[in-house]
Amino acid sequence: MASLNSQPSKKVRNNNSSGGSNNNAAQGQGSSKNSSGQTVKFARRTSSGRYVSLSREDLDMSGEASGDYMNYTVHIPPTPDNQPMDSSVAVKAEEQYVSSSLFTGGFNSVTRAHLMDKVIESEVSHPQMAGAKGSACNMPACDGKVMKDERGNDVAPCECRFKICRDCYMDAQKDGGLCPGCKEPYRVGEFDDDTPDYSSGALPLPAPNKDSNNMTMMKRNQTGEFDHNRWLFETKGTYGYGNAFWPQDEYGDDDPDGIKGGMIDTSEKPWKPLSRKLPISQAIISPYRLLILIRLVVLVFFLHWRIQHPNPEAVWLWLMSIICELWFAFSWILDQIPKLSPCNRSTDLEALKDKFDSPSPSNPTGRSDLPGMDVFVSTADPEKEPPLVTANTILSIMAVDYPVEKLACYISDDGGALLTFEAMAEAASFADLWVPFCRKHKIEPRNPESYFCLKIDPTKNKSRTDFVKDRRRIKREYDEFKVRINGLPDSIRRRSDAFNAREEMKVLKHMRESGADPTEPIKVLKATWMADGTHWPGTWASPSSEHAKGDHSGILQVMLKPPSCDPLMGNAEDDKILDFSDVDIRLPLFVYMSREKRPGYDHNKKAGAMNALVRASAILSNGPFILNLDCDHYIYNCQALREGMCFMMDKGGEGICYIQFPQRFEGIDPSDRYANHNTVFFDGNMRALDGVQGPFYVGTGCLFRRFALYGFDPPNPNKIPQSSNTEMQPLGAADFDPDLDVNLLPKRFGNSTMLSESIPVAEFQGRPLADHPSVPYGRPPGVLRMPREPLDATTVAEAVSVISCWYEDKTEWGDRVGWIYGSVTEDVVTGYRMHNRGWHSVYCITKRDAFRGSAPINLTDRLHQVLRWATGSVEIFFSRNNAFLASLRLKALQRLGYLNVGIYPFTSLFLIVYCFLPALSLLSGHFIVQSLSVAFLIYLLTITLCLIGLAILEVKWSGIALEDWWRNEQFWLISGTSAHLAAVIQGLLKVMAGIEISFTLTSKSAGEDVDDIYADLYLVKWTSLMIPPIVIAMINIIAIVIAFVRTIYTTNPNWSKFIGGAFFSFWVLAHLYPFAKGLMGRGGKTPTIVFVWSGLIAITLSLLWISVSAPAATTQPATTGGTFTFP
Repeated sequence: MASLNSQPSKKVRNNNSSGGSNNNAAQGQGSSKNSSGQTVKFARRTSSGRYVSLSREDLDMSGEASGDYMNYTVHIPPTPDNQPMDSSVAVKAEEQYVSSSLFTGGFNSVTRAHLMDKVIESEVSHPQMAGAKGSACNMPACDGKVMKDERGNDVAPCECRFKICRDCYMDAQKDGGLCPGCKEPYRVGEFDDDTPDYSSGALPLPAPNKDSNNMTMMKRNQTGEFDHNRWLFETKGTYGYGNAFWPQDEYGDDDPDGIKGGMIDTSEKPWKPLSRKLPISQAIISPYRLLILIRLVVLVFFLHWRIQHPNPEAVWLWLMSIICELWFAFSWILDQIPKLSPCNRSTDLEALKDKFDSPSPSNPTGRSDLPGMDVFVSTADPEKEPPLVTANTILSIMAVDYPVEKLACYISDDGGALLTFEAMAEAASFADLWVPFCRKHKIEPRNPESYFCLKIDPTKNKSRTDFVKDRRRIKREYDEFKVRINGLPDSIRRRSDAFNAREEMKVLKHMRESGADPTEPIKVLKATWMADGTHWPGTWASPSSEHAKGDHSGILQVMLKPPSCDPLMGNAEDDKILDFSDVDIRLPLFVYMSREKRPGYDHNKKAGAMNALVRASAILSNGPFILNLDCDHYIYNCQALREGMCFMMDKGGEGICYIQFPQRFEGIDPSDRYANHNTVFFDGNMRALDGVQGPFYVGTGCLFRRFALYGFDPPNPNKIPQSSNTEMQPLGAADFDPDLDVNLLPKRFGNSTMLSESIPVAEFQGRPLADHPSVPYGRPPGVLRMPREPLDATTVAEAVSVISCWYEDKTEWGDRVGWIYGSVTEDVVTGYRMHNRGWHSVYCITKRDAFRGSAPINLTDRLHQVLRWATGSVEIFFSRNNAFLASLRLKALQRLGYLNVGIYPFTSLFLIVYCFLPALSLLSGHFIVQSLSVAFLIYLLTITLCLIGLAILEVKWSGIALEDWWRNEQFWLISGTSAHLAAVIQGLLKVMAGIEISFTLTSKSAGEDVDDIYADLYLVKWTSLMIPPIVIAMINIIAIVIAFVRTIYTTNPNWSKFIGGAFFSFWVLAHLYPFAKGLMGRGGKTPTIVFVWSGLIAITLSLLWISVSAPAATTQPATTGGTFTFP
């Protein structure tokens, strides 16, 4: 249990030393006070359950672990580039304590660390995970577990190998430093650690022959230090470059391209760019631009002709049509002009590997020089977002092809649900098998659910003979994993019921013993209980005070502690069902976080959760780059992160704020009825913007530069004050913003000094390598090969404080820093703010899809999704984020693109009117022009041909299919007449009257075939958004029938007007065809409400027609047969 006895003050504190720091002081290692002035008090729980307080000095004990003496390194004296890591037993005990504790805290509450011996019901084996199984402590009456190293082996701080847990070891140190086993003093700092330290780049010396006498291994010289000379003599080892063991014949026996006789210095290799910008072929782009110009000119002449030739017979019809056409021309310009300069890009992954991951004389172990990467996954409700889907996303992240020690995964549970917490713990436990399996057999994709559902031969391109056996075993383990995940709700409920019943029995027993009235009702809270038998600090199944969705403490659990800095290879002796020999078995840092929520605070939904993740990750890992994913978007290409880093680490990469990947979806019906793939936007519009200032940020699948998220302008070496070697050193936060006073850092970022000190570190580590004269703003090679500092309780406690609900008060979080608040579409606004400050973004389309996710294929769900996007666009239009108010740093074509984002929903007002015009024309007998003249037809034909030509050429340079383009046109009209109209109404009411309207589902009609994967496509759920398209379709159908019958029975029929009106009516109905199919459901079943609306509309139109154009009375006598008169 760790407690903070002083609450963080909301008063702004001065920090005179935060700028220009190039150390890791932000981590606060080994300090009794953290940087915010919070004093951390520690306590431990004895075997009797009592908590005994310890001072910080009691924890600052050192003692070397003895190890098994099988691997040694030749030590190089400490230099500024070679700082030895603190690998004492106390540090290991502290890190294990942190990773096994659940930290909670918040506003006006104590930050506590609850030591969890058991996280989930199932057994945990991976040594990085909390609650991992281990040997029992040999101390009498102690049920603690022995401290473990990175491989999971027991750590024995004494030569006698007496097994002792962390708490008992601390007691022994405090009571005199005697080992309870041999009664001899612990010889602190005498023995080498089990894990060799490669921070200096040294390679391990070979282990001795197992058949030889190992007694000499234990012999030391007269000073008590290990005799390296004797070791080298007996093992025939040699010194090589940099006083490290050097392989004589070949480096990398498994690599057919291994380097013979030593290594080549990478500095001698020719400099290669990591990415290239590929222009579109002139044979395609030149005609495309020419057609845009021709259509623009023709539109001007056509609109001029339309204005000059009104229809005197129906001025009202002509006026409505010309207004709509003027707006459509303006909307087309906003959409089309930014597409003038599309481009493609390519990356060179081999060049990235050679530059950052290849062994060299200065880096003999091949330790990666890539910057750190923090991956954010957000979820809010386990009922709407199944935990199994989220767990599969987490597994795909853990198995990604990126240096394990540089990767950190964070899951934000905005609902604070125990179900999500235990599902993530189960995922971390299963990752112990899944991640090494993916590395061993080069599995793609690395989402187990998607992998096992592939309809291809799994043995294709697999060379290992044990693949089939391993796949069969891992499939069986995954099936059991799914059973455990799906059974978690019942398991948590049964467990909670049992513990609550026990508490009731305790209360009832106490009442009987105290003589209380037995008829009095028992008052026991219906709590939700964790696997270790304690209350869950988040949301309970039966909500109560401080345990509800909007009212709970902040929670932070390090599910998987940071891995060792060098590969940890498996061996056949490991207790695993698969043989992972020569496979790296490390797992990346994995953190569960649920920010504090309290009544009365605006938590700003997803944007607030993302900002809390930014702050917490800055304290714990501080990766210079951040990848954010939705819980249903998993990594489909394990090289995706490296593809993005090719742009960030290339020349000029310091000015890139984010890399946006296209969204790809699974589970879409083959015909893509509702344009769910949205390929026209992702492969057309976004690719075109990539040639200007960069694509929009679309909410997921985006790789951010952390420094850009902090609200700074892009670095400009010409304006930054230079000193000696300044370009090679981290600068202070104020160096990038002349208006930012160092003393006012808490006003912008909050009162966490750790957070403020991490900003220049993240900026420095995110720079490209200064390995070329044309890179004026880089970092020297090799500075990121040092291991990260281990976590301690002070650091984690600080991370808990920055996710509290009060932290953002009176700061610029959500206004300038992080994700921007105030809009439903916070993603577009956040990207706009970065572009407005002068940053550029890049669109990265990989050969193999980088990420894949799910999308709603149901009509109603799709309309509500579009409604949410359109509502956000209307909010943007009426806010200060309107592109009309952008700075001069935003390029002209980029400004048009952002203008279109805010304006496109208003097109629905004109589109609704224009869809009614054909029907009104047919019913009234008039057309939008007085007659179908030759000039009108020529203009119409030219505009149509230009549209067809532009569509064909756009299909060519974007790579989309013509059918996808047509599906996009159809759904544009469907959404424009339904969701966009509702968004405009909702936005106008909110701005003008402060009234908020939500469009919710009212009734359902479910399909019958539950086994069909596309069953949801035929699910009909009635919503008010369907009313306008239904009215448009019915009126156009009725108008065609009435006009046709009237034309037939007319003495002198005017077929030209009928054909003109009918043509446009059929054009409207063709666009609404997918909507009609959606209403029919499966097998032509139409909901009753459709017939009700159809009959009501038909009756209304009939009465309206009779009242407007009633038949004239006749005075002729009736004849026998009668006559037919059409009104």
